[in-house]
Amino acid sequence: MKALASLFRRFSVLFSRNRFRSELDEEMAFHRAQAEGELMAAGMPAKEARYAAIRQFGNAARVRELSQEQVNFRAETVVQDARFALRQLRKNPGFGVLAIGILALGMGVSVAIFGFVDAALIQPLPYAQPNGLVFVTESAKMIPRANISRPDFEDWQRMNNTLSSLDVYTGTGFLLHMGQITEPVAARRVSAGFFATLGVKMLLGRDFLPGEDQAGRGKIAILPWSVWQKRFSGRQDVVGQSVNLDGNAYTIVGVLPREFVFAPARDSQFWVPLLDRTRCEQRRSCHNLDGVGRLRAGVTWETARADMQRIASQLERQYPDSNRDQGAFVAPLKEVLIGDVRPVLLMLLGGAGLLLLIAGVNVASLLLVRSESRRREIAVRGALGATRVRLVRQFVTEGLLLACAGWAAGMGVAAWFMQALRHLVPGSVVMRLPFLDAVGLNAHTVLFAAAVAIFSAVLLAVTPALRLGRGDNLHGSLSEGGRSSANRFWSRLGGNLVVVEITIAVVLLAGAGLLGKSFYKLLHVENGFDTSHLATANVMAREDLYKSPQQRVALYQEMERRLSALPGVQSVGLTTDLPLQCNCDTDWIRIKGKPFHGEHNEVNEREVSWNYLPTLKARLIRGRMLSEQDRLDTPQVMLINEALASKYFPGEDAIGQMVGEGDLAADSLRTIVGVVADVREGSLDADIWPTEYRTLEQNPSSGFAVAVRTAQDEGAMLPAIVSTLRSIDPNLGVYGEITMTGQMESSQEALLHRFSTVLVGGFAALALVLGVVGLYGVIAYSVSQRTREIGVRMALGAQRSSVYSMVMKQAGGLTAIGLGLGIACSIAASLSMRKLLFGVAAWDVSTLVGVAAVLGLASMMASFIPARRAASVNPSDALRAE
Repeated sequence: MKALASLFRRFSVLFSRNRFRSELDEEMAFHRAQAEGELMAAGMPAKEARYAAIRQFGNAARVRELSQEQVNFRAETVVQDARFALRQLRKNPGFGVLAIGILALGMGVSVAIFGFVDAALIQPLPYAQPNGLVFVTESAKMIPRANISRPDFEDWQRMNNTLSSLDVYTGTGFLLHMGQITEPVAARRVSAGFFATLGVKMLLGRDFLPGEDQAGRGKIAILPWSVWQKRFSGRQDVVGQSVNLDGNAYTIVGVLPREFVFAPARDSQFWVPLLDRTRCEQRRSCHNLDGVGRLRAGVTWETARADMQRIASQLERQYPDSNRDQGAFVAPLKEVLIGDVRPVLLMLLGGAGLLLLIAGVNVASLLLVRSESRRREIAVRGALGATRVRLVRQFVTEGLLLACAGWAAGMGVAAWFMQALRHLVPGSVVMRLPFLDAVGLNAHTVLFAAAVAIFSAVLLAVTPALRLGRGDNLHGSLSEGGRSSANRFWSRLGGNLVVVEITIAVVLLAGAGLLGKSFYKLLHVENGFDTSHLATANVMAREDLYKSPQQRVALYQEMERRLSALPGVQSVGLTTDLPLQCNCDTDWIRIKGKPFHGEHNEVNEREVSWNYLPTLKARLIRGRMLSEQDRLDTPQVMLINEALASKYFPGEDAIGQMVGEGDLAADSLRTIVGVVADVREGSLDADIWPTEYRTLEQNPSSGFAVAVRTAQDEGAMLPAIVSTLRSIDPNLGVYGEITMTGQMESSQEALLHRFSTVLVGGFAALALVLGVVGLYGVIAYSVSQRTREIGVRMALGAQRSSVYSMVMKQAGGLTAIGLGLGIACSIAASLSMRKLLFGVAAWDVSTLVGVAAVLGLASMMASFIPARRAASVNPSDALRAE
């Protein structure tokens, strides 16, 4: 009851203005009467005692206001401050729109970028107990994160002590036959417990059962939700139906839930068990699987890695030929899925944060200018009895009002920017991080936005409050307007803020310049072949229709003949792997006649038609190219690249040397007939690997790609190429048609570099504009405050050139300090993002000099306008105005 009574009294005091003032007046009258009585008792006449008591008590209005502010925080005064702040904004709408717009831009961009960081780096993976999931593979000297062989996986699954489950997946493809349509589809082969390890429950039907991934079991499949909707119209009776994949009937046993995503298999349209071992999976030396495991309770991933390394060492001793120098790689699944995206997102978040800071500094500068223009108003209010606390509270209210308006507008900007970024995010990134689809305004982003708003509010509230805290003489403010003190104050604080803006602008401009130069070098890296006028497409042939090597060779020849007959086609080549894809599909080689101790000499393996390398316009160094005479019934031959020749045949001629597998079996031996210049088989930013080119006709495959050299626009040729291939056999799967130039520009490396360059470049452009505007504001305000001084100088004989020099010197000093600090900070920032750079050093001189020149020129141009205005001052007008 006492608490309720106390609460009631507080509310009564808060909202009962008349009662409070009445009690306060009674209290003040009592104290005056007491003082008057004491003075009269001391012998002072009554009239004099009354006036002396009033003087001793002080200004009653001032005491009343102080009492109101100190006794209670009244809601009505807050409303008064808010109303006054709104009136001030209405009086100067340009200031309000500009300040709120700048804040909204800075807040919106930073919140939007944080939304992506939150989805990729903070939010957990969309699986049951995701922190217990680890990525498990083998490791080798040349490949730190290599695939697992199927025999090794089965041993790891059986022998480990730290994982409650370990399952694998691998990519594959099928030719889907539905009605009259035959088309290639991506799929994944997985071990039976794969979905159970992830903790995924089926929406319809059931999961794979234990043992259903073993040879001889029935062919079954699980559908993703999207495929169920698209190809089966979301029918509830889909479970139990069959679908024709590669001419085989697969029974559908389940449908995955809509929210399920597995980033490495985003494009998968069917999930099937491993079942029969492929030719690769029959050998311990062939690696084609990736593993996902779940940690036992209380086990860390570091402990699991040590356990897997123990098993790898044991297998190396047990199988020295196939497992020599092979270790284990274990890491949290999320860390692997994020990959190279983490530094990109963190860099963008840093850039957005700098843009937010420069936006806040700019608005703070505007508030300082505005507070200087209101010095006379502040002085008048102080002379009428307003306390410094009361004045500070007024400016705090105005800052909070601006921050709240900026936050509201910023949330709208953030929502729009998130939608726009979804269209800018590279497709390869979305494939790896499909949960980015859920980016939006959630609890995390709202909390981050609130933190940003609080930061802005504090900055905007403190800035003018500090200005009021300087204790300027009110009389001087009233009589002179505070010209000299204002000028000194603004020269110091305003100049410092401009230096901060220029420093941040330099950092962002240097980052954008380095990323742009890196992107240019990436697209112009030496590839070893002519990427222009080159069209490509991938082809899948049904193995049940092209079983024999002769049938496959006949298919190759018919394709080459039909494609070569197209108008504008100059040459046609076939390969199992197009360039600029990956350093993968490798082979372990042994050179006949050279010492061998079981080491793994790993090289890229490519099966190519005799005219493939000439179609690429690859350069022959020595020896000969493959020819039409290299057929199934002739001795096996191969070409090698310069990297392989220099690594395994240093100082000697590789022509005529024989290369085979580790046991040098007769059917594996091939004679080197030529050395070609290095063709970049891996990604644009990857090293050149040793590569062998074997004859496709001597090693025919059912999956391959065609490369077509044209004399005209290669993009326009793609439809004709696809239709020609499909006309040869309707059962062929043709997919992934693209020009080689398009392949380069759409590669993951290029897209990530372009994405980073565009966004950081946008931040840099905004920072440049804001920084230059801030400098212009400082110099223009300084000139306006020194109009009388300039008039006196010119009246005494100063030339216009000296006025120009005086103003430009001030601007040049601020710019020079900002550039110096900015270059130092940009080098430090660039060192932290060096993983994102390609062929460019973090301290690239040309980039830093270019940034300094651009920003310096822009700053001088912005300063020229107020300098010209100052030099145009008429001395008599300036003195008369003062």
